[in-house]
Amino acid sequence: MVVIIKILIGFITLEHLYILWMEMFAWTTRGPKVFKSFPKDLFIPTKSLAANQGLYNGSLSAGLIWTFFIKDLIWQKNVSLFFLGCIAIAGTYGALTADKKIFFIQALPAIITLFLISIL
Repeated sequence: MVVIIKILIGFITLEHLYILWMEMFAWTTRGPKVFKSFPKDLFIPTKSLAANQGLYNGSLSAGLIWTFFIKDLIWQKNVSLFFLGCIAIAGTYGALTADKKIFFIQALPAIITLFLISIL
């Protein structure tokens, strides 16, 4: 179970690092391919807003990366729960306000991982 949890945390970390990259460095090139329902003429004017969002995703990734280096298992669990909880909330909010698929891409993996950590 511990290995599965670490794999899921690794996957979620990589996913949020990808989001960081796309929103901070490829918003006007990759962004239109990912966010097809967003008007193309708004990518350039929203570049700094997207970069700010990317920075937040990077912070979430950094928190999850940190969990791999925490030796105390209780502290590791609590830090994991915090950052996964933040991702679950952000993904749920994004699904309610922007696009429903955000729930399945971001929130659901975090919720599943939260559940597995909770029953461990």
